[in-house]
Amino acid sequence: MALDPYRRLLGIPGVRSLLLVGMFARIPSTAVAITLTLHVVEELRLGFGAAGLVTAAATAGMAVGSPLAGRVVDRRGLRPVLAVTTLAQLAFWATAWAMPFPVLLVAAVPAGLLSLPVFSVIRQCLAALVPVEQRRIGFSLDSVIVELSYMAGPALAVAGVTFIGSVPTMGLVAVGLVASGTTLFVLNPPIRSAAELKEPAVKVSWRQWLTPALFGLLGMTAAATFVLAATELALVATMKQAGDTAWVGFAIALWCAYSLLGGLVYGMLPRGLSPLVLVAAMGLLTVPVGLVGGDWHWLILALLPAGMLCAPALSSTVDTVSRWVPAGARGEAMGLHGTALLIGGGVAAPIAGAIIDGHGPGWAFAFAGAVGVAMVLLALPFWRRTAAPEEETLPAAA
Repeated sequence: MALDPYRRLLGIPGVRSLLLVGMFARIPSTAVAITLTLHVVEELRLGFGAAGLVTAAATAGMAVGSPLAGRVVDRRGLRPVLAVTTLAQLAFWATAWAMPFPVLLVAAVPAGLLSLPVFSVIRQCLAALVPVEQRRIGFSLDSVIVELSYMAGPALAVAGVTFIGSVPTMGLVAVGLVASGTTLFVLNPPIRSAAELKEPAVKVSWRQWLTPALFGLLGMTAAATFVLAATELALVATMKQAGDTAWVGFAIALWCAYSLLGGLVYGMLPRGLSPLVLVAAMGLLTVPVGLVGGDWHWLILALLPAGMLCAPALSSTVDTVSRWVPAGARGEAMGLHGTALLIGGGVAAPIAGAIIDGHGPGWAFAFAGAVGVAMVLLALPFWRRTAAPEEETLPAAA
């Protein structure tokens, strides 16, 4: 049956609990940006420009901190990182509500630097629990769970600020982050498989895995999130121009549903596809979306092909990282993957916004898709299909 791959996956010891914890643990993290934004706008009365500076500061910290946290996980294990980042998030969110704007802006950087690495940790542990031949299915299901978390977290944050205010909502985010970190600390999922744990302790040098091919893969990862973030902004702008703003939330939910469905279908396929194919196809199918005018229903329909490729494209990049990078550097590599996701989404908003203001949302769709295709073409000469390099047998403390 079509669902048999998922049944076999969930039958692997530890996978079901890891994915369940991952779904709920990610919800507070997905609520962070919108909660900070609405706090600055509603409580501090400083507007969206100031709010953008705070979220940009936090994002910059996350981009730097993600691979650093992964490197420490590789060397020291999961629990020390979870302990430090959970306490850091508690300290920030328990006091952020009382901070004046300049202090909040500065504090957002270390808060981002020490953010809870829940996304990269879940993926690293999933790679350890699941055999190589089932990882595509595992990461496909994880991408569906990420979609559900992103559909829930921001919506809950907006509802919280609307009905109880930003200060109590920040307290709830603090509770959620601490609960997430504590649960993962107690669960302590493995970061290496049983077979990998039996191997002698080794040190993995950067030159073994930080190759031009991996940089190309990370570039494609950033391009994929650029396409997604720019598409979302162009969709909102198109519907606003047409006077259909009331339906924006519903339209974005449908678009997320396309991605969710695509992730489920991709996991059931007998064979996976290269990230080169998936990211390029998503970009090509996004380019003509802006040509659709008139009723917003047609616009949503036009987004269906590219939308169904969102989760498969991103999950394929995670799967490829897990195959290319030795187990001893998997945490750092997953952290770099997370940084690529942040960079792509972060640069999309100002670039797509400028294109929308200057030329209209149709050109933003076209430019976003072209970026995805261009990055694939840049990565293509460096691509490889070889297995992960062997680890050097060196003293772990060397």
